Amino acid sequence: MDEVYSIPLSRFAEEFGLEKIFTPENYGEIFVKTPEVDRPGLALSGFFGIFNPERLQLIGKAEHKYLSGLDDAARAKHIKDFIEAKPVAVIYTTNLPVFDGMLEEARRVGVPILRAAEKTSPVMAAMIASLNTHLAPRMTRHGVLVEVYGEGLLLLGDSGVGKSETAIELIKRGHRLIADDAVEIKRVSAKTLVGTAPELIRYYIELRGIGIVDVRRLFGMGAVKETEKINLVINLEPWVQGKMYDRLGLDDEKMDILGIKVSSITIPVKPGRNLAIILEIAAMNNRQKRMGYNTAEEFNKRLMEQMGEAF
Repeated sequence: MDEVYSIPLSRFAEEFGLEKIFTPENYGEIFVKTPEVDRPGLALSGFFGIFNPERLQLIGKAEHKYLSGLDDAARAKHIKDFIEAKPVAVIYTTNLPVFDGMLEEARRVGVPILRAAEKTSPVMAAMIASLNTHLAPRMTRHGVLVEVYGEGLLLLGDSGVGKSETAIELIKRGHRLIADDAVEIKRVSAKTLVGTAPELIRYYIELRGIGIVDVRRLFGMGAVKETEKINLVINLEPWVQGKMYDRLGLDDEKMDILGIKVSSITIPVKPGRNLAIILEIAAMNNRQKRMGYNTAEEFNKRLMEQMGEAF
């Protein structure tokens, strides 16, 4: 069974600077467990067939105007039914005034009432994006994550193969470190993986023979980054004499991480190879592929045309 992640409502409210209109005694124990956010128009009209109380409920101008147009008795009934469904929190947007009946019912049932100054649509989009990150499926992989020319490179390989040393060389060349040794990977959408470092080892890198190095203090703030998308997985392995390695780049390898297929290449390591330069080329080449140009395919096409002319 997949693990379910959550974020305290208090932390989420602080992140968005939400005004606390009413918070129950157990406010610190309330958690948001789903990235979906609702505008409860149907619920406020009396339909609860697909109502999910675990979702944050936004009251915007449309919902507010609908309730304002009802007579006092009807409005009180709809608000009572809505609050008794116990949504995790009700958030008014656009600094709209809170109905007295809504506040009374919230106090009776214990439902938090919060308020945002921004309009409903941008608030809703920002909240969904934030919750998708906070509640995303995740895993931790042994490796190094660096940003090279805007590409997130996840370096994998056995201990001692040279991942951290290569990362330091890339940092010296102006690129940035995201994580060393342990990379926390989150699937923030159906197509996107984002990597970061555990809080304890963030900005640190381990070099055998030297020890722990604080990259942020040694190289400056421009040498580190908190998160980055994972665009390419690079498997570093010791060079095996006689093993066939891809020389044209036609092999389209993929690695499955949290259900997403990520482009992957294998780079053999041996003394004399400048891995930093090789990874820079790999990053630029992968970016070029994502923009629609594949050098290997273009070269193979020209080769086939020349061979066809020869025969």
